[in-house]
Amino acid sequence: MSKTKTQTKGPAYRIFCVTSDNGKSSWQEIGAAWKHKDGEGLNLQFKALPLPAGQMVLRVPKAKPVNAQPKG
Repeated sequence: MSKTKTQTKGPAYRIFCVTSDNGKSSWQEIGAAWKHKDGEGLNLQFKALPLPAGQMVLRVPKAKPVNAQPKG
C-alpha cells in the first residue's frame, strides 16, 4: 500500500457508471475514491467494473439520512 493512501475517513467520492438507453440515464455505484494526503491524487477502489459503453462519474458522497424515531 502507498503511504499516501488514507482510508481512515469515508471516501471523498463515490464512483458511478452511467449508461443511457433511449434517453434515460441509469446510475450504478461501482466504487469509491479517497484523496491522497498530499492532495496530488486519488486512490480508486472498485467493487464492480464499468460497462464498456458507460461513462465513469465521481460524485461527492451525500450524508445518509437519520432514521426517524418511532412515536411512542
